[in-house]
Amino acid sequence: MSIKRRTFFKWGLTGAALSIVKPLKAAEFVDQSFLVKQTGPIVISTWNHGLHANNAAWEVLVKGGKSLDAVEQAARVTESDVKNRSVGIGGMPDREGHVTLDACIMDEQSRCGSVAYLEGIAHPISVARKVMESTQHVMLVGDGAHQFAIENGFEKIKTPVPEVKAAYKKWKKENKDLFKKPEINHENHDTIGILALDAKGNLSGACTTSGWAYKLPGRVGDSPIIGAG
Repeated sequence: MSIKRRTFFKWGLTGAALSIVKPLKAAEFVDQSFLVKQTGPIVISTWNHGLHANNAAWEVLVKGGKSLDAVEQAARVTESDVKNRSVGIGGMPDREGHVTLDACIMDEQSRCGSVAYLEGIAHPISVARKVMESTQHVMLVGDGAHQFAIENGFEKIKTPVPEVKAAYKKWKKENKDLFKKPEINHENHDTIGILALDAKGNLSGACTTSGWAYKLPGRVGDSPIIGAG
């Protein structure tokens, strides 16, 4: 029996969600039919900055809203946080001083959308959703993603923010060899991931990030890659 690629990713996403909600051994998963019994609404996300994101998602879910809307709104909260250094407007720049953003989103029907290396747009997660809902593509990157966002009226932002720009100038001064391999940050993460299950049992996920600080220009990590992010 063949399994369509997007269906495979859907079940992979579901498995990830279950491991976070309630870690189970494989045998327990089968015996308890956890996938069938689990009901919503539920929202989970990664890292401390996910707490505020969860609140935004919950406002959607508690009113009977869709899981897709919930994860998008959650991601937008973190993208708007000027104090967050790994996502959105407050993110750290690449080696050349440009803050480039990646995001992906998927709904319960295995539809998905993604953007990568997107600069100057407030909410890459919403652009990713627009790619999913209004184009024949899954992923847009770089200038193409930016042009698509502008054509569809998405809000612009100016980055980096002053505090980040000052940190970048200090880093650049202290690192004369700018072509060395960038180092992974000490927390070993650079993103937020959100999963939501709504009252109808529909599961959706979203991921948004600014990637590694001082990465090489053009670098795209796993976050916007469908099935990985």
